[in-house]
Amino acid sequence: MREWVYDCWNHIMNAEVNPLRHIPDLHARHMIMQVLAFMWSSVFAIAIADSIMAFGISAIVHVLLVAAVVITVATFKTAEYKPEAFTWRKDGYHSHGRGRMYTIYRDRKGNAHKVELPDGDPGGEHE
Repeated sequence: MREWVYDCWNHIMNAEVNPLRHIPDLHARHMIMQVLAFMWSSVFAIAIADSIMAFGISAIVHVLLVAAVVITVATFKTAEYKPEAFTWRKDGYHSHGRGRMYTIYRDRKGNAHKVELPDGDPGGEHE
């Protein structure tokens, strides 16, 4: 009996054993398995909870969770294979979009006064 359950499980859930094994693209196989899993989980959710609302909330939360995982993995893979994608400024660390040529300081009495910045000053506090 135990072996029969194991074989039934593999024939349905294992993409290397079930008929989807004939699809050569692993990504396509995985996506089809995900769609089938979503379909079956929705059928069981509606049958058990007897509510479309319960399924809707659960589906939205699951989609958000999967999207967060996908974004995280994509960010990690980009950092691993294309770290230059995170270098937004090629000329070092500077204040982005600096349009001012002066800064405002206050004297000991609290009065504000304008202080001109040098022409080559890149701005920012990390120089």
